Amino acid sequence: MLTVHHLEDSRSQRVLWLLEELGVGYDIKRYERDKESRLAPASLKAVHPLGKSPVVEHDGVVVAETGAIVEYLIDTFADGGFRPSTDESDRRAYAYWMHFAEGSMMPQLLLKLFFSQIKAAKMPFFAKPIANGIADRVLGAYIDPNIAEQMAFVDAHLKANDWFAGPEISGADIMMSFPLEAAKSRGAAGGAPAIAAYMERYQARPAFRRALERGGPYAYA
Repeated sequence: MLTVHHLEDSRSQRVLWLLEELGVGYDIKRYERDKESRLAPASLKAVHPLGKSPVVEHDGVVVAETGAIVEYLIDTFADGGFRPSTDESDRRAYAYWMHFAEGSMMPQLLLKLFFSQIKAAKMPFFAKPIANGIADRVLGAYIDPNIAEQMAFVDAHLKANDWFAGPEISGADIMMSFPLEAAKSRGAAGGAPAIAAYMERYQARPAFRRALERGGPYAYA
């Protein structure tokens, strides 16, 4: 049996989606974020030393990191599907978008989250203008322009393609779903009609809806 260590409002939701697409049976062990820090609970360190989610356990094998999990599940259960097999251009696109999701998009979105939290944090009144000024400068000069450039890049790709890597859904779409959902939740997806249509398309898939039912409340869908 396969067990998914599933943290609320996290990357692990897309692991559930992939498992539903593949028709693989699985159990879920749920974890809640700390109410103040919003971090994963320390109990996850009993599963993996870094204490992060997602982690999957399958026949004695423990796999962490979403991209590694997606590759493992596709290698183990997809029977040749969920990745391009012949077209070289699609194979390159698959590799690119698999890595772009966490390597390029998520760092910028996390920076936006952290600096926005600085602006919202409680602090002495005399420190507030300084903190806000620094946060606004970093957001305006670096983070927001980079996110806007990335979103325009993704939107242009999706204007020409139904899916990220070829004519069929693949692991690249699973990987890209979370950063796009996170971007939308943080107001960074406006003015990108192809992204909006793409998200509506995959979120309407029966497997995606089943994963939401199994995973429980998910703030980004």
